[in-house]
Amino acid sequence: MSTATSASRADHARPVRLHAVSKRYGTGAGAVTALDHVTLDFAAGTMTAVMGPSGSGKSTLLHCAAGIDRPTEGRVVIAGTETGGLDETALTLLRREHVGFVFQTLNLVSALTAEQNVALPLRLAGRRPDPATVRAALAEVGLADRAGHRPGQLSGGQRQRVAIARALITRPAVLFADEPTGALDSAASRTVLHLLRRLVDRHRQTVIMVTHDAAAASWADRVVLLADGRFVDEITGRTPAAAIATRMTALERPA
Repeated sequence: MSTATSASRADHARPVRLHAVSKRYGTGAGAVTALDHVTLDFAAGTMTAVMGPSGSGKSTLLHCAAGIDRPTEGRVVIAGTETGGLDETALTLLRREHVGFVFQTLNLVSALTAEQNVALPLRLAGRRPDPATVRAALAEVGLADRAGHRPGQLSGGQRQRVAIARALITRPAVLFADEPTGALDSAASRTVLHLLRRLVDRHRQTVIMVTHDAAAASWADRVVLLADGRFVDEITGRTPAAAIATRMTALERPA
């Protein structure tokens, strides 16, 4: 087997890889280190929860891994492409093709219907949306009957599912989710988490989710723990929320 072929298979098996990634804001004595030499990779077809105390670098990690923010040092590889050498246009195209992102704030366009919001990434990419594909994406998240509704006519959980359908419409290599259940009640949270889990189990979608909630993290195959911008531990395998909460409490307890 050639080295190139081996590398290609490795990239497919690990669609996101970070090597010694650091992110600092500011300069001199006032500089703040949000990430400190973090090395991680994420296996295809798995769900990873990223957890840690407030200020541990969770969202910064997510933004660097997704190519939204550039690291100060280190390497980020998305779908086999190292992001460091890309200009802004090329980086935007890489994200558009391989990355889906769900924000806690959703960022749905209030004047557009659910169907139009889901189709928006395709239109922004200059592609003509196939109505059947858009309807299928809404059906996948259980909202086939809400295609003509605007965000203001939907519940919080339904809006989050529209955001997930929008993120998946381009068939990304990896779906990033920043506190996807943070603004939802427990019933809506379970619906969204069940949806994410089903995408992983049925479609081998790779999901990387930042969460502060041990119950949400219990749906993941792996929990990555950060503290002070560093990777400090991980929990592998589906783990009960109580066990995750205990590990989090140990992290938050002063030394």
